[in-house]
Amino acid sequence: MVICQNIERLVFFQSNFPSRFINQRLVVNSLRKQQKENSIGNNLCVHLCLLIFSLSSCVTHKNLEYLQIENEALHRYSEATVDAYRLQPKDELYIQISSLDDPSARIFSSTGSTSYVDVGAIQPFGASLLSYVIDEKGYVELPVIGQVEVGDKTTKEVSAHITKLVEKILNQPMVAVKLVNRRVTVIGEVQRPGQYIYSRDKMTVYDALGLAGDITDWGDRDEVLLLRNTGGENLRIPVDLTNPDFLASNYLYVCPNDVIYVKPLRKKFWGINRFPYEILLSALTAGILLYSVVK
Repeated sequence: MVICQNIERLVFFQSNFPSRFINQRLVVNSLRKQQKENSIGNNLCVHLCLLIFSLSSCVTHKNLEYLQIENEALHRYSEATVDAYRLQPKDELYIQISSLDDPSARIFSSTGSTSYVDVGAIQPFGASLLSYVIDEKGYVELPVIGQVEVGDKTTKEVSAHITKLVEKILNQPMVAVKLVNRRVTVIGEVQRPGQYIYSRDKMTVYDALGLAGDITDWGDRDEVLLLRNTGGENLRIPVDLTNPDFLASNYLYVCPNDVIYVKPLRKKFWGINRFPYEILLSALTAGILLYSVVK
């Protein structure tokens, strides 16, 4: 009787063992398949994120181009109107007074030389040693003549004004007036930020950026700030160097003591330009692929 019961139990166990074993194998295979699909999905997400991060951090050709326009045909722009610079306090003037009667004109020369100096060829630093500084009230002190009002005048107006003052002293006087402190400061995302001295009457914003070595690849050419003091007020002027209409703008030409600030692109926020991120991203991608294969 006992033997018969044991035989029945053995037969029952053997009959049920294959079905239980098969069900367990199916569950395990299903879990492994699901885990593998999740791993592939995670790897794809990681690769996609790396790709998006890489593309978003790259500087495109459009970010580096000036005066952007679709049609490459010839375009004409009217000359920008530029008002003559009017002198302000603390400006430095080089004033040279000469006459046919050289001994009489010598009293107006700070060097005591009777030879005529080419005002257009004189260097800014050299002229600064011979210059007159405009005081807070807009006056300069000249020998013999005394106080001369020059504030809020152009250099041509100052020359004509001084000529009239010395006509009673000198025979056919000639007066040359030059603004010494023609300086422009370029800061921000440029190759060589600093303060630059120029002698031309007209210099564009592009010329000033050329003195600073041009904007770097991480400079925002769409939004450059021009800081200017006019009549005692500080102006903050946004400038778009990619817009060709800027060639006809009244702010194309810089004024003495202007400040040009080039903003950085938002893509530089991550500091990616400080190391070879292409190599790093490639190494990360290769490592993830190797890990997924080995696993």
